[in-house]
Amino acid sequence: MFFWLLFCLCALASVRASAPKGPWDAFNYAPKSRTVFPTAVKEIHGRVQNAKALISKGAATLVGNGSWVALDFGVEVGGLVSLDFERVSSNSSIALSFTESPVFISPLTSDDSSYPSANTSYDGVLHVPAPLPTGFWTQPSAWLRGGYRYLTIVSTSDEPVTVSNISCAISFAPHFPNLRDYSGYFYASDPAFHDKNFLTKLWYAGAYTVQTNTVPLDTGRQVPFVKSPGWQNNATLGVAGPIIVDGAKRDRAVWPGDMGIAVPTQFVSTNDLLPTRNALLTMFAAINPSTGALPESGPPLSQLGSDTYHAWTLIGTHNYYLYSGDTAWLQTVWANYTKAVAFLEGKVDSSGLINITGLRDWARLGGGGHNSEGNALLYQVLVTAADLASHVNATSLSTAWSANATALKQRFNEVFWLPSAGLYRDNDTTTLCPQDANSMAVLFNLTTSAEQANSVSKGLTKNWDELGPVAPELPDTISPFISGLELQAHFASGNDARAMDLLRREWGYMLYTPLSVQSTLLEGFTANGSLSYRSYRGYNYDPSYTSHAHGWSSGPTSALTYYVLGLTVTSPQGRTWSVAPHTSGLSAAQGGFTTPLGWYGVQWSLKGHIFSLDIDVPAGTSGEVKLPFAGKVVVNGKETKVGDGEVLQLNGGKYSLLVTK
Repeated sequence: MFFWLLFCLCALASVRASAPKGPWDAFNYAPKSRTVFPTAVKEIHGRVQNAKALISKGAATLVGNGSWVALDFGVEVGGLVSLDFERVSSNSSIALSFTESPVFISPLTSDDSSYPSANTSYDGVLHVPAPLPTGFWTQPSAWLRGGYRYLTIVSTSDEPVTVSNISCAISFAPHFPNLRDYSGYFYASDPAFHDKNFLTKLWYAGAYTVQTNTVPLDTGRQVPFVKSPGWQNNATLGVAGPIIVDGAKRDRAVWPGDMGIAVPTQFVSTNDLLPTRNALLTMFAAINPSTGALPESGPPLSQLGSDTYHAWTLIGTHNYYLYSGDTAWLQTVWANYTKAVAFLEGKVDSSGLINITGLRDWARLGGGGHNSEGNALLYQVLVTAADLASHVNATSLSTAWSANATALKQRFNEVFWLPSAGLYRDNDTTTLCPQDANSMAVLFNLTTSAEQANSVSKGLTKNWDELGPVAPELPDTISPFISGLELQAHFASGNDARAMDLLRREWGYMLYTPLSVQSTLLEGFTANGSLSYRSYRGYNYDPSYTSHAHGWSSGPTSALTYYVLGLTVTSPQGRTWSVAPHTSGLSAAQGGFTTPLGWYGVQWSLKGHIFSLDIDVPAGTSGEVKLPFAGKVVVNGKETKVGDGEVLQLNGGKYSLLVTK
């Protein structure tokens, strides 16, 4: 296993070429070293002598039981704390507590990660009891803390204790010697937001969030959960590592739905697909050999009974293959993949719709029976399955799945479209119009016309408050996971201004609110912006349990690349590609990503009626270019004309285009 993993790491390292350097690098939140140090003193209580020295590796002395200092690492970090005990007595002792949000800084408890508790103190602190060693000390690996920004050190005895050289050894992205060595980038100025660098910062916040969710194999949250107070992160997460999980702090398990957003982020930023392959292998390894059912989550949770997350594993298989072109891997999972598709198709009844009986999902209420979200996901499974089958010469399967997708699309519109609302309803017995299914309908091309897609885009704004969409299917909840799908749906339907409005409302709040870590992205929040996400839906009214580094919230990172920059791959590894910039009220944007075939880069600017576009794509590829308006076009010095809706067909290479309206 070691040699196989080493081979994979070496192979993928060659793919992960470095992106061009530029001013965008200043907005990369990833630390410059895998060992990080506090950057500021956040709070002091009691007697702490020379506290500020701790931010320069110096020594500070805590005097008296209950004296404490809270240190700020500046961004989300995670791993093992080390420090030096310089002067201690036989009775000296300390404790450490950790939190992502400054709201939960406390000498008595960390923010919760093991289990949600209404008293917000399930995890407690990490005690370092007397007698303390003199010299170097490292946090025991089982008590690794996966995500935090603030570390509190508290004296738990009357005897003074002097500590120095406090650091955190980063545990995430263990196969990245240089955490900042991204293979993609994005750069644009936002003229409508209070911070002109918002879009670039947000792109990098999403990328860094997913990096913090890429973890070593044996660092999962223990299940059954440890007794309170306490936490442990030493469970095995799958068949191989590194592996992508849902969140840095928690749950620290593979969740395929989350990967539907996180993996596109991973592709455009780091092209680090080994953790995704390991996560998908983990899900397929746990297939029910009799029924073909896939688990909802990876070990140690290993929860069952979710038709929708079963579907997301299958959709994720297509995403991985599209980005990697890993045909050998696809063939190894193909038998289980086809069995898993058959499991879902077996739930299609005489209505022509899937009857959802595995009810576990992203936390939404309802969802059973002839549910529009479940049917939208099945449609995407069938469309992507037909494409995958074409790459392994399974022609009959490809034809059958494509035909089934066509039939399902017709039934979907017959049953779920609600003309009075201009939206799709949640199921065949209600008038509730959910955020998730409507976003998916546009994004997955279940709508039957541009007018219908526009109607859905407009209708979704009925759910908005000043911070974003409040999901009708989970009241008082703003879900960045589902909003990431909605964001793409607005772009896909050509409603760019609406997409940018949503992006600034929701992610503008997340990235800048003082409640957050302001470097990675929140799992979710309430309609009024509080951290009490899902309080009544499984989180036991514990706002400290909410994750502040959740990959499913990183939708803007891929959306900015795919839509604003306009760069996407349309066949495995980018053998074919598309460039279709959505100028979205901006004057310029640039960026790109890497695939096994090489670098794909785009840079555009808009000044009045003149649009300039530079494209750099690998030789041997081909693609199409859709310009933001019709007019006279000069391509590498040669003039042509492009009408409304027309596209230019180009082979791989470097191109400079100038368009005059």
